[in-house]
Amino acid sequence: MNAPLKASQGSQLKQQLDDILRRYRELERQLVDPDVVGDPQRVAAVTREHGQLARIARRYEQYLEATKQAREAKEMIELEDDEELVTYAKSELQRLEQERRQLWHELRKMLSGGDLARTNSLIMEIRAGTGGEEAALFARDLFNMYQKYAAKKGWKIEVMDVSTSDRGGFKEVIFSVSGDGVYQHLQFEAGGHRVQRVPETEAQGRIHTSAATVAVLPEPDEIEVEIRPEDLRIDTMRSGGPGGQHQNKTESGVRITHLPTGIVVNCRDEKSQHKNRAKAMRVLRSRLYELQRKQAEAERASSRRQQIGSGDRSERIRTYNFPQNRVTDHRIGLTLYKLDSIMDGDLDELIDALLAPSEDEEVPEL
Repeated sequence: MNAPLKASQGSQLKQQLDDILRRYRELERQLVDPDVVGDPQRVAAVTREHGQLARIARRYEQYLEATKQAREAKEMIELEDDEELVTYAKSELQRLEQERRQLWHELRKMLSGGDLARTNSLIMEIRAGTGGEEAALFARDLFNMYQKYAAKKGWKIEVMDVSTSDRGGFKEVIFSVSGDGVYQHLQFEAGGHRVQRVPETEAQGRIHTSAATVAVLPEPDEIEVEIRPEDLRIDTMRSGGPGGQHQNKTESGVRITHLPTGIVVNCRDEKSQHKNRAKAMRVLRSRLYELQRKQAEAERASSRRQQIGSGDRSERIRTYNFPQNRVTDHRIGLTLYKLDSIMDGDLDELIDALLAPSEDEEVPEL
């Protein structure tokens, strides 16, 4: 679980929230500034940053308003002689303190991903691991689970590339997820996912164990990752997307190799080579950004790890046991007997538990 919030951490969080609110209000002023409005490029940049900060800033404004009202109720209790008014003020103070605590915990959740908490677009990669065909079918099931969860959250999913197995599973699927708070909610899905169930091909009814890995990559703006054209080798190949004989006649698939790092990205989902190239560049940019971010973190402190887990792809984070309708998240020791609804996209209880603050966390005093 996340570590308890000490007093110094609470002060740091409040300072961070104050800075976010200050910047949010400055951006609101810029959005009506004639000098900004007249420059489409600046308007786009300001609008994007304003949207990233809006969710946290507005919730923090609610917290500040509840704090203000709680102070007023506390003053009334201390200064008022009328017993009826004092009773009312005590009731209000109790309600407001509960509201403040709930809002503070929500704000801490929103910032749990650090600077990336405000990222509203990411790329997920699911790959079949050990288990052959059954692992590929499980990778497909994981994709369907995230797709249903995204639909419930009102997020948009776009498939970038998919490689299917003989029985319709996914050897690999790469897709983007965009919407309010996507990184905050999906950041802890990275790692190894293990499944225990009877495969469709198992005649004896024996339970098999298979695995798939999930990567979660924040999708940066173009300005955050510099990619030089001379560092790229771009090859075309036959498309693997829909279209019947079309995919055998055209070279619309794209393979991009980033020469300095050796990163290779394939995209064959679209009939248009231009669209495949654009999608492949998005995936490449996210992988380079993640590589740079991990290198920077390693340089700062190799031992600094979040208690929730490193998110390393080889790390087993969760087990899905179909015969027992059970799912266990090994990082927080949580077991739920509702696997059927979880695979149907009902991930809130799992994700809320991963984001939950410590029970002894203190809310700033009035």
